[in-house]
This record gives sequence, structure tokens and C-alpha cells, in this order.
Amino acid sequence: MKEEIIKKLNDVHEAKEAMEINDILGLKTVEEYRELCQSLNELVEEYVLFHTKKDKYILLKNCPSLKIGKLSLNKKGYGFIILEREEDLYIPEDMINGATHDDIVLAEVTRQGVKREGKVIRVLKRDLHDIVGEIYNHNGELRFKLDDEKKDLIIILDETSTKNCVEGHKVLVHLEKQINDKKYIGKVIKILGHKDDPGVDILSIAYKYQIDPDFGPFVEKELEDIPTDVDLVQLHNRTDYTNEVIFTIDGSHTKDIDDAIGLKMDGNNYVLGVHIADVSHYVKENTALGDAAFERGTSSYLADTVIPMIPHKLSNGICSLNEGELRLTMSCVMTISPSGEVLAYEIGPGYIKSLKKMTYEAVNDILMRDHIPSGYESFVSTLKKMNELAHILQRKSIQKGYIDFELDEARIVQDEFGHAIDVVVDQREDGEKLIESFMILANETVASHIYHMELPFIYRVHGQPKSEKIDDFVNLVKLLGYELKTKTTDLTPKSMQILLSELDEKPEFKILSSLLLRSMKKAEYSKDNIGHFGLASEAYTHFTSPIRRYPDLVVHRLLKKYLVEKDFSMSTISYLEQNLVDIAAHSSEREVAADQAERDVDDMKMAEYMENHIGEEFEGVINTVTNFGFFVELSNLVEGLVHVNTLKGDYYQYIPESLALIGNNTKKTYRVGDQIKVKCIASCKETAMIDFQIVEDNDGNKK
Repeated sequence: MKEEIIKKLNDVHEAKEAMEINDILGLKTVEEYRELCQSLNELVEEYVLFHTKKDKYILLKNCPSLKIGKLSLNKKGYGFIILEREEDLYIPEDMINGATHDDIVLAEVTRQGVKREGKVIRVLKRDLHDIVGEIYNHNGELRFKLDDEKKDLIIILDETSTKNCVEGHKVLVHLEKQINDKKYIGKVIKILGHKDDPGVDILSIAYKYQIDPDFGPFVEKELEDIPTDVDLVQLHNRTDYTNEVIFTIDGSHTKDIDDAIGLKMDGNNYVLGVHIADVSHYVKENTALGDAAFERGTSSYLADTVIPMIPHKLSNGICSLNEGELRLTMSCVMTISPSGEVLAYEIGPGYIKSLKKMTYEAVNDILMRDHIPSGYESFVSTLKKMNELAHILQRKSIQKGYIDFELDEARIVQDEFGHAIDVVVDQREDGEKLIESFMILANETVASHIYHMELPFIYRVHGQPKSEKIDDFVNLVKLLGYELKTKTTDLTPKSMQILLSELDEKPEFKILSSLLLRSMKKAEYSKDNIGHFGLASEAYTHFTSPIRRYPDLVVHRLLKKYLVEKDFSMSTISYLEQNLVDIAAHSSEREVAADQAERDVDDMKMAEYMENHIGEEFEGVINTVTNFGFFVELSNLVEGLVHVNTLKGDYYQYIPESLALIGNNTKKTYRVGDQIKVKCIASCKETAMIDFQIVEDNDGNKK
């Protein structure tokens, strides 16, 4: 009935009562009216219909001034409603109307134009999971303070649940009862540890995003039956790759190794083997292990802490492609021409024995500096041949339109007590690029194979960016004084690649590259293949990291179902059609949560690191300008705020169309891309905030 309701109301632009809709549909019986009311309620919950205070219904799409989205609040009180298919809606502080951070809200657009404004009409959904905070003592009474300051809520603790708590404990609280819009009664369900204990800071952020390091008793029970070695019986109907030169390349501290590679020549053609840990052999559907992997969706890498998707007995043990150990794989072996074309391939179960656990550092020494570390001598020719192929694949990708944003990544270095002692920028050299190229090719090959079979599958997709976003970016570049030759009327990966290459020599390249990336949509998982814009790929999936990503595990299960079991039954196809939609949506959500947790940990640890550098001066570049100041990024990617109140000698106004703060009298300008010298004047680990101040010369000029 829901489809019929939507169809009939499609051209109705006035809200209607349930009985009026009943008449429009021509319903005659009481049973039909009851079904109608139930369908109306479901459509309201699905945010398809809007239910007015006068008990009437109208399609939301027929109310252009009404918007539904997630409210993202700033610490300063104002916020934005995140909308899927249009620009986010700005919500002033006095228009929040009792909503809080992450609420799904209904809002009304109150002002159109470049900066649309709105007001929250009502909170539709407040999805409050168990929340994390700190116990503090107030006049002898233990109270609770939320870690997430953006959630403007008051939590009163059930006294019986705090008997083992002391001041400074970080705790997980379950909300038992809502008293009003902002007040709840909560119960302490887990003490994470004291805030000064090593690792509790990272653990608190993990729990904030529902990343639980505890797998629970049911998973632990199933682990008892997981072997530590491969049984030879399991090798039946698998391809034997143990006589081939196969090895792994990873970071020096990596323990969960899920990909291995091998290369041999067939005349002038390259035969590349990408061998991926067969996690699906051990982590089955409808088991505690399988359910736990689904719930997590991904492993989380928080500074030097890893919270795995599957337990360490699997991720570091039987599933990890450890040196010298027999391991089960799902393998993709591709024959590739000298021009980078895949001429033939085989996908299926196999088994390998990795000859060596290589590190990026050692491989880069061989490929980039012609220095051969001890133990690598017999692999040098293979590595150089692999690098030759990797360069061919990279050139081919660039010809297709592959967009390399060349963004740096920061790595937090901690001491044995969990304190941040350094922030370094990881370098991507030929070793990292080689593995990336091989994994991309395997992912494309697997995705294309199943896509052409027209079977249900899970893809990694990246949609075309919105033209308005790219136009805004181009206008920003022009404001910085640069003229672009690239025409952006036809948005293709190639045009975006050329646009980025035009900026390559500009001093603001890193910032502009980051801004262009933000102008694009986020990659996600989907049952429907729309291609991958950033990779210029017509079909792409995630096949190469089943230890760390749930979609990869699902891809392995599907490959076995289709290619090994030959199961193409209607019941299987029908089940997968719906099930993969849910898996893709959940996996995308958990990926976002893990990314946010990683950013929060990095911000916190960077602030902790800078607490020991207050008073020191640094060179940096302005990467963001706001009405309350601007953010300066240092060479190690540490970012701090220069507040507008610290700018001396003038009153500064924010000019959004110029991305600049400009002095009223002096016309002194602080703009995105400016090189600048700053001094760290404050840093706070608890708020993850770093404050800078401009260092000026004797004449008051910025340095």
C-alpha cells in the first residue's frame, strides 16, 4: 500500500487527513483503513511523509522548505544539518530548538541564498547509544560529565551503579530513562579505567563510536575450535601456489597480514598473483564470530592501538599470511600485457607459503636507493620486475583519469606509557605505491568478473561530484589569483585529474588538493555498481583486506558461492538482493565511525604532544578561515587555531567569498594558503584544542 500512497500523493501539494487519503485511494473497509494508518506511520518513520501538528500528511518532497537530516553541532553552539543531495543547512544557535549533536531533525529553510539558514522544527530521532564520560566529585556526590561536549545533555547517574567508581574514572553509561529533552537517568555499565591510566584515553574514544575491544564469551567459546595450523585435508580442491616465489610487504609493526604477492614472466607478459587470506573459511555466517565481524564492520587503527574486526587468534594467527607458514587464500592470478592490459585471469581458492615478511622500509631501500638489506638478496630481481609492472599500471591508471590527491598522513609516536612524543608524516614511496597498484588491479578484476555475470555483489563506489561543489572550488582558486584552463562543465575523472595537475606547482597545492577532495563525494559500499569516480574505474570492489574489512569478507563468500559452489538458485539470488543492501549500508556506517574515531584520537594525541611545546615557534600555512579565526597547519600536520581576538591592531572581518580575514583599517589580510609563523600559546589534550598566536616582526608585520 505504501507505493500506492506515494503515487497518489505525488501531485498533492496540500496536507491531507488520513480519511481524505483513504478517499483518494478509494478504500472501502475498516481493515483497509487500519492498513492505511499503519502505512502512513511507517512512511513518516521512513521520512517520506511529514505528519503535521494538525494530524495531516504530505509528501516531504512536496514541501521544498522542509528538510530532514542529521544535526552536526559546533562547540560554539551553532550547527549544520547534513543533507544527502544538496548543500548543508546552517542552523544558528538560537534556532536549535532543544536538539543536540547527531539528532535526526526536521528543519525549515528560513533564508535562501549562498548561505542558506534554517531552524529546527522538531527532533525526529535521537539515537543515543551507550555513552562515555568522566566521573567527578561535586560536594561529595559523584557526577558524570560527557566526553562529547557537543551533546548538550545532563545525565543523572543511578547511585547503585557508581559504588565502584572514583573521581577520574572514565565510564560507559547506559541511558535508562528520559526525563525531558536534555535530561536522562543513566547507569554505569563499565568502568574503562582512570583517565590517567595508559590507553584509557584511546579506549574512551573507541567506546564513544561503539568500537568495543571485547568480543564476549560466545566468540571466545568459538575460538576454542579454531585451529592454529592448516589441516592438510583443507587443501582439497584448492590451487597449490607453495612452489612459487610469494612474499608479503607491510609496515614493520604489522601483524595482521592479509595480502601476499608473486610475479613471474610468460614471454613479455607479466603473471601477477595477488593472494588474499581466506578469512571466510574460518569466519562463517550465522556464527558468533561472523556476527561480531559484521557489527564491527572494520578494524580500527587508533594511534598505535589496533581494535581488530576479528580476534587476534585469527587476525594475527591462522588468517595472517605469516612467513614460512601454510595458509589458505582466495587468489587472483592475472596475465598482464606490457601495456598494462589484463589478458587473462583466474580467481579461486588456493594455498601458499610466504617466503618472506618484507617491510616497506627495506623494499623502498632496494627500489629507490639501490641498497639491499640483509636477507633480501634473492628477491631483488623479482622486486624490480614488480616495480616495473607497477609503473606500467600507474601510467595506465593516469591515462584513464585516476586522481592522486597526494595527501600526507600523520602518525603518532607514543612512549611506553602511552604519551605522544612525536608526530611524523609517513612517506609513500615505490613500495607502498606498488602494493596499492596491485591491490587496485585485483579489486577491479574481481569486480568486473562478477559484474559481467550480472549477479548480486557488493561494490566500492564513488559517485560523480556535484557541479556546484566543483564550481565553488574553481572560484576559490580564482580568488587566490590563479586562472584555470580546465573546463569543468563536463565532470569526468580525467577533467578532475587535469584540474589537479594545473595546481601541482602552486605553493598552496596541498591545501587545494585537500579542498578538492572535500568537494567530492565520499566513497561507500553499495549493491549497485555506479563505478568509482576517483579511480576512474567502471567496476570496483574491496577484495584484498578481509581481515580488516567486512565487505571484503562478504566478497570472498560470494566468490565461493558463485565460482566454487555454482549456486545461482533463485532463493540465493533473492536473499542476496536484500541482504547486500543492509550489509553495504552498515559497513559504510561503521567505516565512517572508525574514521571519526581515528581523527578524534589523532587530534587528542596531537594536542597532548603540543602540551610539551608551548612557547615554541613554528612555520605553517593557513588551511581554513572562519569568522572566529583561522587554522594553521604545521609541516607535521599538527593544526592549531589563531583566534581572531589575538590579532592585534585592527578589527578583522571574515569575508567568506575570499576565504579571508581582512582588517577594517589596515586591510591586512589572512587568507587560505598564506605561509605564516606562529607560536603555540596553549594546548589541551582533554578538549583536543591547540591555540596559536601570530609571530610578528617589530613593525607588526606577519612573518
